[in-house]
Amino acid sequence: MKVEYDPKRDLLYLWLKTPGTKATRTETIAPGVHADFGQEDDLIGLEVLDASEVLQDNVQFEVDVDVSGRPLEVS
Repeated sequence: MKVEYDPKRDLLYLWLKTPGTKATRTETIAPGVHADFGQEDDLIGLEVLDASEVLQDNVQFEVDVDVSGRPLEVS
């Protein structure tokens, strides 16, 4: 897992797969939070827009992601 933050765009990205893995679809799972899925419908990362506003003083946040009954693999 790798976490990247771009302060100029205030964007946080949490890679759950190898950084640079291409997404085949993206779902909005909460306001400002998007989940990227790969070819096999596996969760590859989470993007948080306006991260300083969304996270405020929290370094922990919770989202529900429906992975259609498939086990979640993190590499």
